[in-house]
Amino acid sequence: MTTTRLTRYDRSMMRLMNDHRGRPLYATAARRRLVVAAHLVLTVAIGGLMAYACLAEGEPIWAFVVVAVLFLPWMVATGAINAATRGLLELRERALDERQSAERARVQARAHRAMTLLLAATAAGLLVKGAAEGNVPTAYAAPVLIAVLVAHWLMPLWLAGLMAQDEPAEGDGRVA
Repeated sequence: MTTTRLTRYDRSMMRLMNDHRGRPLYATAARRRLVVAAHLVLTVAIGGLMAYACLAEGEPIWAFVVVAVLFLPWMVATGAINAATRGLLELRERALDERQSAERARVQARAHRAMTLLLAATAAGLLVKGAAEGNVPTAYAAPVLIAVLVAHWLMPLWLAGLMAQDEPAEGDGRVA
């Protein structure tokens, strides 16, 4: 940890991120992968429903209701990933030790590389679709760009959840 004093907010966030009550959700690598996969699926479902609501004719109010319902498990999955990483991406830099700070940098670098590939694939897909149809798919441009923005925002969280290590079992002699 740095020599900067932690604020009350920093201390409360550290307590929240190190709360072990939700540990059964993320105790093993398989469970963490499942939580990240569920979060990804929920994110895609919410994004798809929002795109449908914006592009559909009429008043698809049911899509907004389903989105509101899906936000609860999405928030639980987000909290589980944040707890599994002990707040790696949520805590301020001054609340992290050197190992956590280096891990944050690794996660952000991998997320940046993954997003570069996703952006290139998205741009290529839109260009290929436009060339095949003889026009630019403008109706899909805004939802696709929003989807890529959401992926850009959540990619570090997903990768941190996938990269998180198991906590040492109590009494195995390793120092935390």
